Amino acid sequence: MKLVCSKSNLLNGVQIVSKAVPNKTTMSILECILIDATRNEIKLTANDMELGIVTIIEGEILEKGQVALDAKILLDIVRKLPDNDVTIETNSSFKTNITCEKAKFTIIGKSGEDFSYLPSIERIDSILISHFTLKEVVRQTIFSIADNDNNKLMTGELFEINGNELKVVSLDGHRISIRKIQLKESYPSRKVVVPGKTLSEISKILSGDTDKDVNIFFTGKHIVFEFEKTTVVSRLIEGEYFRIDQMLSSDYETKVTINKRELLECIDRATLLVKEGDKKPIIINITNEMMELKINSTVGSMNEEINILKQGKDIMIGFNPKFMIDALRVIDDEQIDIYLVNPKAPCFIRDVAEKYIYLILPVNFTTVS
Repeated sequence: MKLVCSKSNLLNGVQIVSKAVPNKTTMSILECILIDATRNEIKLTANDMELGIVTIIEGEILEKGQVALDAKILLDIVRKLPDNDVTIETNSSFKTNITCEKAKFTIIGKSGEDFSYLPSIERIDSILISHFTLKEVVRQTIFSIADNDNNKLMTGELFEINGNELKVVSLDGHRISIRKIQLKESYPSRKVVVPGKTLSEISKILSGDTDKDVNIFFTGKHIVFEFEKTTVVSRLIEGEYFRIDQMLSSDYETKVTINKRELLECIDRATLLVKEGDKKPIIINITNEMMELKINSTVGSMNEEINILKQGKDIMIGFNPKFMIDALRVIDDEQIDIYLVNPKAPCFIRDVAEKYIYLILPVNFTTVS
């Protein structure tokens, strides 16, 4: 195999597919990127058996062939090459020369025959969504998936399609994030649970353009994302997702309307006194037209007041400040509504149309005079 392409094209392609290379594996071939120039295109592939990414890069094929190269070594080499054309040439024993200007690297590759190809997915059942919308909806929900595998379903996000609405849900046992998106067309109803890792990696690749679309295809066990010259194939998480509708309530005893930025900046300041790993709640005391926020830690204490509009009862309630910050950071509205029932019940941050709903469970606290 012999091919020539620009450093920028090669680097971009290698960076995209590297997101599907596993950190740890007992199969050394999975640590590789497959460079396939057996046809009239240069195709890069990586696959960790759960997530697979293929991208096509522009370049000139001088001699057809394929080789699997160690992903980390390849990425490190390409990053450090001069900004010029790169030549990759392999011989029959997969010894590979990578040349750019006066720099020449020789590394030992593996046969492409041993590489685990992506499963062949029938592209029938699909939806269309813009780069921007998909990137945003992931950003606005991904933070509340669970970061351990104790409950596999919690490590993914529910994608539920009803007509022209896409609802995306994530939860970790302490909070729930829900976003509802209007699609351009109407589609058959469907529910799938997509691994958080897949969505996180896709959002890093997407350009965020409003005028570029992603085609999302569904099968019983896989989801496929196709955009520009890249295809991402991921296994779905099997099992029935949690019945979140039973956890959502429109009842409230207290409704607070508050400036989102003011509240976010106040809680952010309070966390300066909380050491990492320290589980100190922020205590929120709502009375009349005022919200008082307090935090007490081994480092010190802080309190601050914010003007609010209040309907209903006074209430004092405690929250994990990080959970509040995570939700507030991804809400674009200037004014937000917070709905509370009592100090033991979850609070809801939601807009009138319920395009977003953030549920956060309170935490116990002891008041210090």
